[in-house]
Amino acid sequence: MSKHFETSAIRNQTERSQFSEHSTPLYLTSSFVFDDAEEMRASFSEEKQRNLYSRFTNPNTSEFVDKVVAMEGAETGYAFATGMSAIFSSFAALLNAGDHVVSCRSVFGSTHSMFTKYLPKWNIETSYFKVNEVDIVESLIQENTKILYIETPTNPAVDILDLALIGQIAKKHNLIFIVDNCFATPYVQQPIKFGADLVIHSATKLMDGQGRVLGGVTVGSKDLIREIYLFARNTGPAMSPFNAWVLSKSLETLALRVEKHAENALKVAQFLEENEQVSLVKYPFLKSHPQYEIAKKQMKLGGNIVAFEIKGGVEAGRNFLNKIKMCSLSANLGDTRTIVTHPSSTTHGRLSEEDRLEVGITDGLVRVSVGLENVKDIIDDLKQALQ
Repeated sequence: MSKHFETSAIRNQTERSQFSEHSTPLYLTSSFVFDDAEEMRASFSEEKQRNLYSRFTNPNTSEFVDKVVAMEGAETGYAFATGMSAIFSSFAALLNAGDHVVSCRSVFGSTHSMFTKYLPKWNIETSYFKVNEVDIVESLIQENTKILYIETPTNPAVDILDLALIGQIAKKHNLIFIVDNCFATPYVQQPIKFGADLVIHSATKLMDGQGRVLGGVTVGSKDLIREIYLFARNTGPAMSPFNAWVLSKSLETLALRVEKHAENALKVAQFLEENEQVSLVKYPFLKSHPQYEIAKKQMKLGGNIVAFEIKGGVEAGRNFLNKIKMCSLSANLGDTRTIVTHPSSTTHGRLSEEDRLEVGITDGLVRVSVGLENVKDIIDDLKQALQ
């Protein structure tokens, strides 16, 4: 198999059936049959590797996982129903009561809830550092610390964390280094190259790219994925074969789509930087981004998310959303359609102002998931809404 990203994404397929189909078919079956009692015994005892039951493995989910494994340079992986089931299952499989996690404070809202509301039920605590406090990470590590967790770029403020530096810290202290790579995709960056043990994606976002299905995936080292697989096999957060089939097809065009997303996003960011109603723009490949040099070092492109601050606070943000005509107001991202979100009045509206500011969510912050429409049409819509 070619090592080139695009060729691997397209040609890495499940073995053809007796019907010699060109494109992988759907395997919408809950279970699989055995030739005899011995084959059944050997399969369940894992002496023989084969499909048993679609909660464990399925040809469609296996193809999807194999593609992501190849893209990320991982050893193996497992697919989940959603991105959050991938995150929770990975932590639940690897942590024991009394363990400790060190994480960047800028994480997805549901991940934050997992750290602060649910893991403490099992006596698992989390210590946070801010994106500009990487120098204090080592001081947060305790004897019972087991996992070091980050996402980069962050959601929604699009900050960048130095993967190589944090990877070195994890290795020095023998911690499991986990990276949420959802915003970048494996086409833009591969955290395993920088020392990550596990990489997690919400496949719902750019991997699907068209807002059709939910999905999640964790890839990484065989030993860690084995624990995650056993946990998932017994607790049941499996990806559906149909969603896996859709996502595997989507990966065939990931490189093409992300190239165009990033091209559009950079032009949108440059337009916003020159708009007098905007006080701040954050996009990894803008030279004004505080971590621009780190982004250029570890990312191939800047991705499709642009964050900017409108002058006038919450009311200006609401007014901007109400004036949008073409772009979508939605909670998703990574879609062919451009999506705008005002976090402080919607997705993060229940957080205190102090908690919002802690992760860079100011009252006027707007997140734009730049789509694949003609970039002039995207800019024209943003322009009229900002007037």
